[in-house]
Amino acid sequence: MTRLRLSDHLILICGVIFMVAPVLIALITSTHDAITIYKSGLQFLPGGQMLENYETVLFRAGGFTKEVNGLVMMKNSLILGLGFAIGKIVISMLAAYAIVYFRFPMATFCFWVIFCTLLLPLEVRILPSYEIVQSLGLTNTYTGLIVPLIASATGTFFFRQFFMSVPDELLEAARIDGAGPWKFFIDILVPLSKTMVAAIFIIMFVYGWNQYLWPTLITTDEALFTLVRGIKQIMQVWVGAQIPALNEAMALAILAMLPPVIVVVIFQSWFIKGLVESDK
Repeated sequence: MTRLRLSDHLILICGVIFMVAPVLIALITSTHDAITIYKSGLQFLPGGQMLENYETVLFRAGGFTKEVNGLVMMKNSLILGLGFAIGKIVISMLAAYAIVYFRFPMATFCFWVIFCTLLLPLEVRILPSYEIVQSLGLTNTYTGLIVPLIASATGTFFFRQFFMSVPDELLEAARIDGAGPWKFFIDILVPLSKTMVAAIFIIMFVYGWNQYLWPTLITTDEALFTLVRGIKQIMQVWVGAQIPALNEAMALAILAMLPPVIVVVIFQSWFIKGLVESDK
């Protein structure tokens, strides 16, 4: 029995090392100067330029316009992540509420039409999406950055399943008390859905925060560059004999990991309940 427990712990430790080692190596490498990294590759011992490197990527203006720094890109990523997550939750809850509680013809068919949009990821519909955003004059705006990403069936599916598990007695009690559809939604369904909202929020925030393709296509103004795109920009700056700022790229990569990790740590208990809780 002891030997079995030891093997279980060894497997778990190996899994932790496998997951954490790349992040740790990136963190250590970000404490060195660009020349050392360019000559020797990834570093496994801490260097002496950690504060200097992180101060540079956060506060020093760079890019072609020399007006963008890490804080600006982090703000843009935060707006994209929060806007995407909140917009997705609002649209998905309203769509699921209409499908479950409003008895209109072909409601089930409408849901499956919405659900089929899962077969059309952003990469498939990116050209028509771009044409629509451009025709509306929303390029290089937060609206054009966020709104086209909101419409999908992921959140609608989860909220529909949740609403279907809510007892019908609650709806009947609300009707007896004189609550209309909007009051029932706001005062009863929304509070009951807080764990599901937390779970969807984490998934969508991380997805929106890590978006690269759509922000690259829809924004040409450096003031709207996201943090993930900023890493790519640093790697592209290699003119003549200039050494690429690999230390700054590593530092930005570490900074890009922090907000999703913080969100997951804060909402992890609600996240687990939202995914596995079945008794309402």
